[in-house]
Amino acid sequence: MTENVREIINSSEEPYTDEEVLCRIEGLVLHGEATAWLHHRKKAQLIRDLFNATRKELDVLQPYGDDSGISEIMVNGKDAVFIERQGRIEKVPTVFEEEEELEELIRRLAGRVHREINELSPVVSARLEDGSRVNAVHRCVALNGPILNIRKFPPNRIRMEELLKSGTLTMPAAKLLEKLVAAGYNIFISGGTSSGKTTMLNILASFIPPEERVIVIEDSAELQIEGIENLVRLEARNANVQGKGEVSMRELIRASLRMRPDRIIVGEVRGAEVLDMVQAMNTGHDGSLSTGHGNSPEGMLLRLEMMFLTAASFPAEAIRRQLAEAVDIIVHMGRLPDRSRKVLEIAEVDGFTEGGIGLRTLFRHESGKGLQPTGAVLKNQKKLELRGIEL
Repeated sequence: MTENVREIINSSEEPYTDEEVLCRIEGLVLHGEATAWLHHRKKAQLIRDLFNATRKELDVLQPYGDDSGISEIMVNGKDAVFIERQGRIEKVPTVFEEEEELEELIRRLAGRVHREINELSPVVSARLEDGSRVNAVHRCVALNGPILNIRKFPPNRIRMEELLKSGTLTMPAAKLLEKLVAAGYNIFISGGTSSGKTTMLNILASFIPPEERVIVIEDSAELQIEGIENLVRLEARNANVQGKGEVSMRELIRASLRMRPDRIIVGEVRGAEVLDMVQAMNTGHDGSLSTGHGNSPEGMLLRLEMMFLTAASFPAEAIRRQLAEAVDIIVHMGRLPDRSRKVLEIAEVDGFTEGGIGLRTLFRHESGKGLQPTGAVLKNQKKLELRGIEL
């Protein structure tokens, strides 16, 4: 029936309004022979599904996209749709009639940001107009059919006050981070998937002095930077089917250095671009911010070292020295068994020694107490002193 509705809409020379489309769908469902046997509740549901399928961005998934309480939509083939609500994952009854419908939805979402998904490019990352993150995998490499994942973000940006209220971190830690960002410390946010890294990066960016020039570089744009008038946003681009047109994160970071930035924000470091990011941090671009996947501050530094090696064949000692010079602070995020997101550790990078890169833990999460100071004092206070900021 979905195809019949689309044919009716496309057959008109003048575009239909939403109200006109809804009227035609209601006529087909309420008075059509094929649906005469349906209960009135089933007919009402079918009308909503057909309208969403023909007029809404997310097709039959639109009700979940409109629900502010849902943070993630996961589609594992046409017959298995899951959602995450308040940290809990549940299966929902919604299904796609055919795999082709799901594939068409994925192609439309990718096409909105000029991305392609097909057998030659089977994986795509994109974003919706509301900032939601989309990741999809073509059925040529997904055994249970096309895979679609939509990470939703709150319509209103989360503020530090809300993190304090939820216990994500404490006031002393929040005040320290605010001063460190304002003073221009290079801060790296680590954590696992869906641990709150992007949210924390957005909040830390709000502490950047409004008069500074900021360059934001992302693989797929999702950050919500506010309060900065002199802001440049750059987004990487994949190659097309012919293998042309790619613009990598590395190219964008290098280009940003010629744009006279005060600060560079890299949404997430995943590979060889760490080399250019570290070099930028080590060449006077203080106050840079970025995120990455890591199980701990120590693990994050090790991952950065491994990613550095993919870009350049430097001796391990030289890489560690550069990382120790570049990164000042690591904020580590995590999800607890109750599904809540917390800052688990705030650590200062304490230089390079023969034993490796030193870390001084300033705050650590304790069960039942939250994020607690360890008693260690920030060792490197030069940037604070230069800006006239007191701890």
